[in-house]
Order: sequence, then C-alpha cells, then structure tokens
Amino acid sequence: MVGSGFQNIFKIPELKKRILYTFALLSVYRIGVAVPTPGIDSVALASFFARAKGTLLGLFDMFSGGALERLSVFALGIMPYISASIILQLLTVVIPHLERLSKEGTQGRKKITQYTRYGTVILSIIQGFGIAVGLESMSSPGGAPVVLNPGWSFRLMTVITLTAGTAFIMWLGEQITERGIGNGISLIIFAGIVARMPSAVGNSFRLISTGEMGIFLVLILLILMVVVVGVIIFMEQGQRRIPVQYAKRVVGRRMYGGQSTHLPLKINTSGVIPPIFASSIIMFPATIASFIKIPWVQGIANAMRPGSIVYELLYIGFIFFFCYFYTAVTFNPVDVSENMKKHGGYIPGIRPGKRTADYIDRVLTRITLGGALYISAVCVLPTILISRFNVPFYFGGTALLIVVGVAIDTVSQIESHMLARHYEGFLKKSGAGIKGRY
Repeated sequence: MVGSGFQNIFKIPELKKRILYTFALLSVYRIGVAVPTPGIDSVALASFFARAKGTLLGLFDMFSGGALERLSVFALGIMPYISASIILQLLTVVIPHLERLSKEGTQGRKKITQYTRYGTVILSIIQGFGIAVGLESMSSPGGAPVVLNPGWSFRLMTVITLTAGTAFIMWLGEQITERGIGNGISLIIFAGIVARMPSAVGNSFRLISTGEMGIFLVLILLILMVVVVGVIIFMEQGQRRIPVQYAKRVVGRRMYGGQSTHLPLKINTSGVIPPIFASSIIMFPATIASFIKIPWVQGIANAMRPGSIVYELLYIGFIFFFCYFYTAVTFNPVDVSENMKKHGGYIPGIRPGKRTADYIDRVLTRITLGGALYISAVCVLPTILISRFNVPFYFGGTALLIVVGVAIDTVSQIESHMLARHYEGFLKKSGAGIKGRY
C-alpha cells in the first residue's frame, strides 16, 4: 500500500508544494556554494586544497559541500549553528533560566532559538576571522599567495561575508524545516555530501585508468559501502519494544481500555546528531589551528587529522557523550511513566510510577550503549580503512550514516504526510477491496 502510495506523492497539493519548496531552497544553497569570497586567488586556493584531501580540512570541506575549497560565501557551512545549538543545550542543563525556558513550550523554544542565532553569529565571526588570518599565510605549491591584497580590509570583508553566508544558510535550514519536508539543517549537510559524489566517482575512474588505484581495491570499497548502508538501515529501524497493558475503564455505560500494546524504544534514539555534533566540536578548534603557522599549534592540528589515534578517540568519546546526552534531552522516562499511569497503562510485572520510570531508564541506557557502539563503528572503522588505502575523496562512515539516516528520516516524514492526508482514502480503498470479495 505504501509503495503504491508513493507514486501519488505529487497528487497531494500540500506535499507537492513542500517537496518543491525544499528542492528550491537546496538549489539556492548549492548556487551559493559557487559564489566566491572577494580577494581570493581561486587557482592558488585550489592547489592548496589539492594537498588537503583526507585531512581535517577535507572533512570540513565535505560538510560544507565543497564551499571551503572554493572559499565561497558559504565556506563556514552550517557548523557554527550546530556548535551554538550544542552550547545552548549544554547550558540548558546548567543555567536555571534556560531550563525554565525549555519547559515553557513554544514561546520558550522560540527564545532559545533566538539565543542560538546570536551564538551562531558570534561563532561565525570568530571562525571567519581565524580563517581570514590563516589564508593570508597560505600559498600554492608554486608559491603563489592565496590572498591577493592581505590586510585588515580583507579580514573585515571575509568576516562579514562568511558570517552573512552562515546566517543565510541557518535561515534556509529553518525555512525548510518549517515549510518544506524533513529537517532543514540535516538536509543541507546531506545535499553538500551528495553533491561531492559525482566528482569523487569521476576522480576514482581517472585514477583507475592511470593505474593509481586497482580495480580490486575499488570493489572492496564498494562492497564495504554496501555493507555499511545495510547495517545502517537495519540498525536505524531496530527497536526494543516494552510491552504495555492498559486496564479496563468504565465511562458511563461504556467500557474502554483493556488492550495490549508496546512502548517502542529505538536503538539509536539520537539519529545522526551525535556524529554531526562530534565532528563540529572537533573541527572548530582544529580548523583554526590548521591555519596558524606556529609549530606547536600545527602539531596539535596534525595530531587531530582524520585517521589518527587522537582524532578517532576524541571522535568516539564525543559520539558516546552526545548519544546519551541527546537521548536524555529528547526522551524523559518520568514523563512517559506519568502519562502511562494517567491513562491506566502499566508494564506487566513493574509497579506504575517511579518503578516504571526506573525500568524504562535502565532499558534505554542499555540500548543507547548499543546505539553508541554501532554509530562509533560505522563512523570510525570505514574512515580508518579508507585513510589507510589513500582513497582520493573523503566519503567514510560518517558521510554514509548522515546520507542514509537523513534519507530514511525524510522518507518517513513524506509517508506520515501521505497517511495523515489520505488515511480515509486508504481505508475506503481497503474496504472496497474487502467488500468485493464477498
């Protein structure tokens, strides 16, 4: 039924409008990636980034959709917004005022979103200035300077341009979430990663034709990607179902309840948030450090290259932290327990109230550990293998997890829209089919 329903996506006016709106804004984003920042020698910059493949800059360039390599107006990408969101969510746990705002419903969330926007601008200014200063000391392998006219005028222009670009991307993401389909921020990262695939595939074919890459190696990497995609789809659909029984209730002359159902707990409740947040946290200081030509700072930047022990350990640590943190923020066992008790529901063998909340929390903690291990394996193992094989493009497990995860989430939202607007129509069709048999 769902498969045949997807053929009729564009027959639903509102859903059609949302999908076209999403594609239009993503097209605007991809056009902006091609608009360069003033005062840059694009040829010298491209030569510099040719040596940065597989490094932290290559990873940052992947998340920005190639904008950093061109130093376009969107060079900072959406990472300052993500970093600001992380900081605000962490402060919500510590600062009572923010905690009160988070519990005030729509108005409180609007206020926190406003603070996040301010934080995004501040972080963009800091990152933009660091990149501007770093660019002035960069040159191509032939010695050509990347910046045509270094100085404060270039720095101010770069800071203003990059900050405005990030603010515009932030606005695009919010508009997609509100008026389009799917999560806007995730879709922008998704579009950036997918846009790099054609050039990466073409690069691989070129290296195969010149003999720099063997066909056997390419087949191994393709098989690895297929296996990783299969694992991601399987794990993202995985659930731990806790049985729930509802007691019978008499209202007036009618009896309600008495049915058995279940509470579905996803193995990966946090989705693609942990690897995105973890990458953002690591890339913020490391990217700035990579532009500063001081020996000990350069040593830190080199130690945090993708594929290095330090980078991978930090990456796994942050993934575990954000898996548990984001799950705790989005899922409250106490609230779930109270709602179940209010409607006469209980878990067989578990006393309603605090005992139920503790049981749900214990189960959630265990499956979140499995989810964190799964995300870490998917993000780190392919990345290490690819860095060891010197693949000419950065498309490891992190990118695959984001692409597949965002695709699954977007498809599920499309399905929800279709079922919400055509639920009655599906029932009528099913009923007609049943009647026809008798």
